[in-house]
Amino acid sequence: MLMFAYLAATVGLVQGLKFMGDPAKAKMGNLVAAASVLVALVALVLGTSWQGSSNLLLLLLMMVIGTVIGNVWSNRVAMTAMPQLVSIFNGLGGACATVLGLNQVFGQGTMVDDKLGGSVLLLTNLFGAVAFTGSMIAYLKLDGRKLPRPAKVQKTLAQILLGIIVVVFGYYLLMPVEVTPFPLLLLVVTVAALFYGVYFALPVGGADMPVMISLLNALSGVATLMAGLVFRDPVMIIGGILVGATGIILTLQMCVAMNRSLSGVLAGKFSGSGTAKAEGEQELTSITAVETASLLAFSKQVAVVPGYGMAVAQAQRECFALQELLRQQGVDMHFIIHPVAGRMPGHMNVLLAEANIPYASVKEMSEVNNTMEHYDTVLVIGANDVVNPAAENDPDSPIYGMPIIRAYKAKQVIVLKRSTAKGYSGAVNTLFDRQNCKVLFGDAKSSLEEIINELKRI
Repeated sequence: MLMFAYLAATVGLVQGLKFMGDPAKAKMGNLVAAASVLVALVALVLGTSWQGSSNLLLLLLMMVIGTVIGNVWSNRVAMTAMPQLVSIFNGLGGACATVLGLNQVFGQGTMVDDKLGGSVLLLTNLFGAVAFTGSMIAYLKLDGRKLPRPAKVQKTLAQILLGIIVVVFGYYLLMPVEVTPFPLLLLVVTVAALFYGVYFALPVGGADMPVMISLLNALSGVATLMAGLVFRDPVMIIGGILVGATGIILTLQMCVAMNRSLSGVLAGKFSGSGTAKAEGEQELTSITAVETASLLAFSKQVAVVPGYGMAVAQAQRECFALQELLRQQGVDMHFIIHPVAGRMPGHMNVLLAEANIPYASVKEMSEVNNTMEHYDTVLVIGANDVVNPAAENDPDSPIYGMPIIRAYKAKQVIVLKRSTAKGYSGAVNTLFDRQNCKVLFGDAKSSLEEIINELKRI
């Protein structure tokens, strides 16, 4: 009966993760996955000596506290801050694996008498600690906090810490178990990994943060897998494998989408020196909401390229209203999403799904890039870097070599911007120099509302 419950929980967890890949079933996927974990916990309690003990009450208390905190926290956090919340959740997952590993030795007093078990425990704390501190650095970067600039000394410290970890592992594997002070080795690896996570994440540039979040998510999954092996928990093992594998696959896919190597991303390397002219030297051609509405009214094919600016303005529902209005007038409107738009993988997809925008109208960059000239008008809402032609033709640009959405090929491009500020990467956007590009200044939500009102009058 116990094994059947574990099997049911594992199948439910896999199915829940599968549902999360479909925006229409994402909420159901979360519920199924959460229920599966609950079933696994109940099976664990019933199958051990916890039943009727104080440990059971402690487990229930922790579940209630965690549920309340998670519910309140998730409801209060704005969509613009969702990447920060995801980073914290990644970090907490790694921290849990680290604490479990330390508790196994220092709290429970478990004697590690075989190399395999000891190696797994060391790896649990290694990956968990790196995921924890790395995620905290990612959170601070995404939240706009001031952090030390990338420097050679950070790289040197990271190499020293990595060397210490390798030496500890080598010593443990080569020396007999009876002469290895395992608790001390575990503590050294944990502390070194905590500091290594900091120097591991610091050099990563702002434009590469989505890749970093995906990689840290994979590390937290691997840490969960290792902890599952230590505790012989099949649900933790399966969940860790799924999260780790999907995180690694997503990381590699995003590196391909950015035309960057994973090593280059982690080293904080940029393609150019950034010596292009300052944005203040550009002559921007502005446009009004009334003029934009007229352009849209006479268009047949319209595209919206969403970015972080849309999340800041919370303009996704206005985008849905605009799509519905244009559809009634016979205009076909698509949403084109760059793989690294926003601050985390899938950020824009979640925003659009939240506004009930039909998934059929959401296009990936690869689907439309070769036919962008068919669009009469393209609205760029806060997606500065992912439409920047400098990525294709300016070797001095920091984002040179990154594949972009070729919005510049459309007949007319309207960029909705609050100010003349640069994108997250700090690169100058040469799209503004094009004759077919105009800028509609103002809050994206207010601008879209004006456009919608004007379209209703036409």
